[in-house]
Amino acid sequence: MPDRDWDKELAKIDKQLGAMSDQELAAFTAQLPAKTGAAPVKGGKPAKGAVSAPAPSSPASTLPSAAREQTTKAWAVYARLLISVALGVGMVVWPYPSRCGVGLGAYLGAVTVVVGSGIWSAVWTWRHRASKAHTLSLLLILWGLVLGSMEVLPRVGYAKPDLAHPANWACPASK
Repeated sequence: MPDRDWDKELAKIDKQLGAMSDQELAAFTAQLPAKTGAAPVKGGKPAKGAVSAPAPSSPASTLPSAAREQTTKAWAVYARLLISVALGVGMVVWPYPSRCGVGLGAYLGAVTVVVGSGIWSAVWTWRHRASKAHTLSLLLILWGLVLGSMEVLPRVGYAKPDLAHPANWACPASK
């Protein structure tokens, strides 16, 4: 076998694949073994002990994986983003005192959830190539970081404290 010219072999395969229509190519790729360790098919029959991949059950399952993922889960991307934006907007009307103590801890915990949900939606919008939604997700992460830094920086000595954002973490004991 060392006398085979692999460039010619691969060029012949590329030519055959180029001649196939999209539907034939989708049907061909659906017959390939799964990447999860299924044994290759030899002569049309599975090898001994091999588990065959299940047959496609719907026309959508014969699509390439990227197209199938985008058509079936595009609404989920926007649902994640909507939840994240609702959390970010809800922080503007935070109903509890957050100057010190437990209220401050709860507020910073909620800010952490806003940043986490922004990252969560940013990952999904990136995967589904939703550029405007991804930009909104990144702005949501920035918004959470700004909210958190407004509370943390005066308390660590980096920013000037004021009445709304004092320099102490714990509430002073009342007399």
